[in-house]
Amino acid sequence: MQQAPVVNVRDDDNDEIDLLGLFGTLIDHKWLIAAVTGAFMVAGAAYAVLATPVYQANALLQVEAKKNDLLGFSDVSSMLGKESPSATEIELIKSRAVIGKTVDELKLAIIVDPNYFPIFGEFVARRFKNANPDEIAGSWLGMTSYAWGGESLKIARLDLPQDKLAKKLTFMAGENGAFQLFDEADELLAEGKVGEAIDQRGVKLFVEELRANPGTRFRIVRKPRLTSILDYQEALDVIERGKESGIIGLALESTEPELAVKILNKISELYVEQNVQRTSAEAAQSLEFLKEQLPQVKNDLERAGNALNTYQTRTKSVDISLETKAILDQIVSLDTAISQLKLQQAEMDRKFTRQHPAYRALLAQIAELSSKQQRLAEKVQDLPSTQQELLSLTRDVEVGTAIYTQLLNKSQELDVMRAGTVGNVRLIDTADVNLIKPIKPKKVLIVLIATFIGAFLAVLLVLLRKALNRGLESPEGIEQLGLPVYASIPYSTLQKNADEKRGARPGNGISLLAVNHPTDLAVEALRSLRTSLHFAMHEADNNRLMISGPSPQVGKTFVSVNLAAVIAQTGQRVLLIDVDMRKGYIHKVLNSPSTNGLSDVLAKRCDLKAAIHKTGIDNFDFISRGQIPPNPSELLMHRNFSELLAQVGDMYDLIILDTPPLLAVTDAAIVGRQSGTNLIVARFGFNPSREIELTIRRFAQNGIRLKGAIFNGVEKRASAKYGYGAYGYYNYEYQSDKS
Repeated sequence: MQQAPVVNVRDDDNDEIDLLGLFGTLIDHKWLIAAVTGAFMVAGAAYAVLATPVYQANALLQVEAKKNDLLGFSDVSSMLGKESPSATEIELIKSRAVIGKTVDELKLAIIVDPNYFPIFGEFVARRFKNANPDEIAGSWLGMTSYAWGGESLKIARLDLPQDKLAKKLTFMAGENGAFQLFDEADELLAEGKVGEAIDQRGVKLFVEELRANPGTRFRIVRKPRLTSILDYQEALDVIERGKESGIIGLALESTEPELAVKILNKISELYVEQNVQRTSAEAAQSLEFLKEQLPQVKNDLERAGNALNTYQTRTKSVDISLETKAILDQIVSLDTAISQLKLQQAEMDRKFTRQHPAYRALLAQIAELSSKQQRLAEKVQDLPSTQQELLSLTRDVEVGTAIYTQLLNKSQELDVMRAGTVGNVRLIDTADVNLIKPIKPKKVLIVLIATFIGAFLAVLLVLLRKALNRGLESPEGIEQLGLPVYASIPYSTLQKNADEKRGARPGNGISLLAVNHPTDLAVEALRSLRTSLHFAMHEADNNRLMISGPSPQVGKTFVSVNLAAVIAQTGQRVLLIDVDMRKGYIHKVLNSPSTNGLSDVLAKRCDLKAAIHKTGIDNFDFISRGQIPPNPSELLMHRNFSELLAQVGDMYDLIILDTPPLLAVTDAAIVGRQSGTNLIVARFGFNPSREIELTIRRFAQNGIRLKGAIFNGVEKRASAKYGYGAYGYYNYEYQSDKS
């Protein structure tokens, strides 16, 4: 026989993305996408409802810029354009000095969580409404180890060995205030009663309050102090409201709103307190410096006054001229300013290096004033000698008096500041929290995100399945292999419903689709196949038609049985032989016993007459597989099989041979050599082109030329292509039969 040409599949669109095809695939799987998306949406809604709400406590502070430093440095440093004082204060608020003391005073290193029932236990506990503060919810279904609402545990002290820090411990309430503490291995660490200090096995524990049903468990973690401080430094949100406004907002998120309020109030209190202490300490330090300077300035003033009196007595000069008076006022003003700046320089020497911008600005001011002072000194040289001497002595007295008076006033101010209780910060708003509107979870947003993720994953799943499914989706793929497609049999929902009612596999009295539903589209396609075969078999050597397939579950038995029925309805005598002596089940489809079948005839256990069974359909007989033999291939190669085919060929107009799949066993190759017409059945989305190509080649190697193929189980989809170009054709699923 002539070998069929083998043509490799070519897809000109492989390098292009078929957007319309992908969109059609999504439409085809719309119910799967809707189901996955809906499941994620429900899960998101459940999480939004069951999740523990998170509240945000807020407080507000004001930082006032110091108009003058304790010794008047602001006049110098303001020239440097210093940053807002809020930046420094924010770091002070988040310092370990403030946060650490808050952790210590509020016992924040001890974490206590009731043991709630998984998933919804905390939700139930939150909705427990107690008539009085001491009321506790009863346990559900006797599950006393879980908390169901109203439970409370306050621990004033918990000191643990180093190896137990940051480990989850279990606290179990007992009768009449008794309790037990277990480690992560459920070994007893300590036991006692509420209100009693306990020191057992390296554990120091004092329970201040316990309100729970006996048997209720709590999870306790004692964090290291530094770990707790770092956690709250990270959790605390401190920002300046507006650039250089000096208004600082504090925010803290927590599932326990009352605790969040306590923490923010304590942080604000400690911060204001340390600010006052810092201001008082600076005032005390500056006051000590001034007290060291006052005696020296006073002595200098007394010496200058004595020198002036002595000179006036000796020269009997009392007044200075108007010109000298004018110069004197300018000199006194400059000397006073320079002396004040030098005092600031002495104080700066204790705080800054000489390279500090504020220090250098101060030196620049002193140099500028000294330059003016030098120019006035030149004017003084033009005065009479007596006026010069009198001006010099008077200047010393007035400058000394101004400096002494200024230092005395400043020391009094610092003394008041040192004893005061007011700093440059103040608390504007104490901490508060909105219990009506938690900031988390954002229910609508969560549901939307969950829905989006579900839709995304569903689409990804559909496209991934599409990419991994290499099965042919149109008859063109088969025809490109050089094998004509005689018919495309659409998917029958009627047959599917009948299979679901009677069982997953055919048989059990399942009736034929061609008989019970003759107007079904699948039956119409089989009639079209019948017509095509009528003309195709004119050139055949005999009246034998073999129907095989590349692999199991392509629907060849469905095609064979229903094709035999529609051909028999035209008046032709048809014999259907179940050649699959391993797994054939045509007898189940036709509701007949499998005994006295093909294997029995070939093994001479029965004669041909006993093996031919009536189907109840006129002109339609069949031979079942018979008893399953150990050597099906050898039986088919025996001359008994050839004699059988020759004998029945004279008795019937058409012999249909339903064979096993070729790629599984070689039976189809044996039968095909004795058949005038050979067809294979391919299933949409199941048989890839390489598998069909291998089937054609395997038949050709055995000298068998395939007449054509039947594309089975087709179901029109939105992703299908119609015609040519941008239009497509079929996309189908499997027909009911799986052989």
